[in-house]
Amino acid sequence: MTATDNYRGMARIAEPGEGVGLDELALAARNHGMPLEALRYDVTPPGLHYVLTHYDIPAVEPTSWRLEIGGAVERPLSLSLGELQSRPSVTSRVLLECAGNGRARLEPRPVSQPWLLEAVGTAEWTGTPLAPLLEEAGLSSETVDVVFTGADHGVERGVEQDYARGLPLAEAMRPETLLVWAMNGAPLPPQHGAPLRLVVPGWYGMAQVKWLTRVDVATEPFTGFQNATAYRLKVDSDEDGEPVTRIRPRSLLAPPGWPDFMTRERYLRSGPVTLSGRAWSGRAPVTQVEVSTDGGNSRGLAELAPADPAAPFAWRSWRFGWDARPGRYQLLTRATDEVGRQPVEAEWNRQGLANNLVQRVPVTVQE
Repeated sequence: MTATDNYRGMARIAEPGEGVGLDELALAARNHGMPLEALRYDVTPPGLHYVLTHYDIPAVEPTSWRLEIGGAVERPLSLSLGELQSRPSVTSRVLLECAGNGRARLEPRPVSQPWLLEAVGTAEWTGTPLAPLLEEAGLSSETVDVVFTGADHGVERGVEQDYARGLPLAEAMRPETLLVWAMNGAPLPPQHGAPLRLVVPGWYGMAQVKWLTRVDVATEPFTGFQNATAYRLKVDSDEDGEPVTRIRPRSLLAPPGWPDFMTRERYLRSGPVTLSGRAWSGRAPVTQVEVSTDGGNSRGLAELAPADPAAPFAWRSWRFGWDARPGRYQLLTRATDEVGRQPVEAEWNRQGLANNLVQRVPVTVQE
């Protein structure tokens, strides 16, 4: 692959039979997913919440840090962390999921952070709504996008850059869109974007810019790398592709019984078993969760916890009763929202994004 191919965002696809390489293992060691047994928590403890860092965790001094709000505004703002924290604050329970969650399960495999299913977590984020700040700055009537720039700097596919993402004005002005300084009642940990990050409920993780330094109002669509090249659903390298936006529906099973150390295959005793898990969607409310104990040949409906009107962007718990008889089984869970259902066959794309293929869990039931 040439440097030109890199610049065009031509993600590499693993050769048939190619294993995960040392570069991918290095990414997997830096980043981490949420252990699926942590699905038991309504709110994910910070140390168990998934983490993806594109470049380095930057060294930011909170006492001297400032947020600059500029671009196509009448009154640019420069705000310290204390000045932001003196504004009206909101605490919101929001699920975040990496857009690459499930990438490693695609065939052929896109070479990147090798997520399986664990790139997810739900936290209580505390911050101040973005919209009043933009209004105070005086938006141009021609505003199209709002661009968020982080302090993290690096090279991606040959392009040196600060991590920056553009968000449509309507999404930036939603009352739920927050500038966040606390997670689960404590200051943001360094890996989660201290001292300030963006939280856009319902969107995949690439929109949740961490270590914020600038917010710029733009009168044209943002064409930076993270919007125009990365995070686009495309099969062929020369197509523009569809941008990744809202989180697709997904259900995950909390692993029952106990695991084999290497394979993670599950074992449990025979008898009545209550299977449980979480389901979510960022595009529409979840309407049902199906569970199968025979690999999908037959399905039953799980008992889905009522939606919490105060937390529409958090996950929802579910439960399903199973009379487990001795034998080998493949458990399957599938979420449906008001728009559609999880697929049972993978929808392949060359960056390995938004793969919400149903989860399958092999289980051996012992006497």
